Amino acid sequence: MSEHRSGKRLTRLALAALAAGGAAWALRDVPAALGRRPDGRSARIRNSPQYRDGVFHNAPSELAGPAAAPPFDRETLRRLVNDRHLGRPAHPVPLIRPGHAGPAAEGVEVIWYGHASALVEIEGNRVLLDPVWSDRCSPSAHLGPKRLHPVPVELAQLPRVDVVLISHDHYDHLDMETVRRLTDSQSAPFAVPLGIGGHLRRWGVPEHRIIELDWDETCTLGELTVTLTSAHHFSGRATTRNTTLWGSWVIAGPTRKVYYTGDSGYFEGYSAIGAQHGPFDAALVQIGAYDQAWSDIHMTPEDAVRAHLDLKAGLLVPVHWCTFNLGLHPWAEPVERLLAEAKAQDVRVAVPRPGERVDVDSPVEPDGWWELSS
Repeated sequence: MSEHRSGKRLTRLALAALAAGGAAWALRDVPAALGRRPDGRSARIRNSPQYRDGVFHNAPSELAGPAAAPPFDRETLRRLVNDRHLGRPAHPVPLIRPGHAGPAAEGVEVIWYGHASALVEIEGNRVLLDPVWSDRCSPSAHLGPKRLHPVPVELAQLPRVDVVLISHDHYDHLDMETVRRLTDSQSAPFAVPLGIGGHLRRWGVPEHRIIELDWDETCTLGELTVTLTSAHHFSGRATTRNTTLWGSWVIAGPTRKVYYTGDSGYFEGYSAIGAQHGPFDAALVQIGAYDQAWSDIHMTPEDAVRAHLDLKAGLLVPVHWCTFNLGLHPWAEPVERLLAEAKAQDVRVAVPRPGERVDVDSPVEPDGWWELSS
């Protein structure tokens, strides 16, 4: 049975089990959160070099292999059930309430809100990455992975941002309720990979605030430019796979640059991105939710350091860990392995608490705050 068919079967079984258990009430909010499947007749989608046979594809990679979706064989499912407790902190995660007063930094500063959500301030501009403020990264407000720590700041208290960047449409990166609230509280456009505009339209984002890009396409917003670059991953919010594109982002001001990996397995693309767009002042790099069975779609911490070096980046800011229990490893293991490898490779790393601001030009040395929660 193909991974696609197997994934559809597992979804049907899960929904049937919920209904049989009297939990069908918890699925009432699911249809809207699933978003909208893009129109494959769209000329932009149809003409994308990444699109064929009705779906998007990764670039061929000898390092990552053919990614489609994480395999859910019996052993992986058994580990998901039996080892889930490993991915939770033993004690509360320390938070810092971020200060947003005044204009955006004239240099490069990063505020990490948890998981993959972050605010990049670059030369007077503010860029919001993969904002997820809901309690669960799920199509349901009642089921699915729940936050391991509160958000460090309410969404309505964010400063005015210049653009919201989305890397792909998985629930831990694209959240319906967060998008709806940002549509009301902000005026910034949403820059997204091809096909994700369909989700945003269903959720009420005005057409003039939706910017859909293919890999290597750039949008200019005043002195700020954002470029969608490649990643080795997959997409999907229901039983369909890869009908929307995924990617990473290059964020460039007049003289400074930041890179965000989104989700990706380690692949040759990092060297190409580093050569074309680098060097970068900082890179926000995915380090969590890895497993040997998922190496083509999620990097290990050691892969993250290798990618950072390929990208020709200065400071490494780890993301995609701490906030949601999505992997099969202990909660603090990603950052511990990252720091060990970074020390061996002489890579500078900042490990902020959720809500903590990092000045890329003068970062604070990691102080082991996660050890108190382990």
